[in-house]
Amino acid sequence: MSHFSELEIAYMHSQKLGRLATIDKDGAPNVVPVVFKYNSDLDTIDIHGHQLSSSKKFKNIQRDGRVSFVIDDVLPPWEARGIEIRGTAEGLMAEVAAETLIRVHASHIIAWGIDTAPYVHNSRKASAG
Repeated sequence: MSHFSELEIAYMHSQKLGRLATIDKDGAPNVVPVVFKYNSDLDTIDIHGHQLSSSKKFKNIQRDGRVSFVIDDVLPPWEARGIEIRGTAEGLMAEVAAETLIRVHASHIIAWGIDTAPYVHNSRKASAG
């Protein structure tokens, strides 16, 4: 069973760009736009990118795996919707034919405008099962 609702999963499938926040070596936040895909087999967010293993975000995760990931947009007339996924990430190096990626495991999910009206948060811990 997924940590995410069916509407949240549909929303993630409809989006291509999110923002990943990592912690740099000085303890400061580093936020970057990234391409992602919801991995339904593992119930994770998989982040892909060009030369990902040499990026600052990948190095930050190797040092400290705590992350926050946000996907959001605005619908007319001005209705915000989105999801924030807090949790841990791991940097997975490419094998022969595989791709290097960052995999985000949710521990806390905050959504707005997806299962609720805009500006009404649906905040919950991701269950362990």
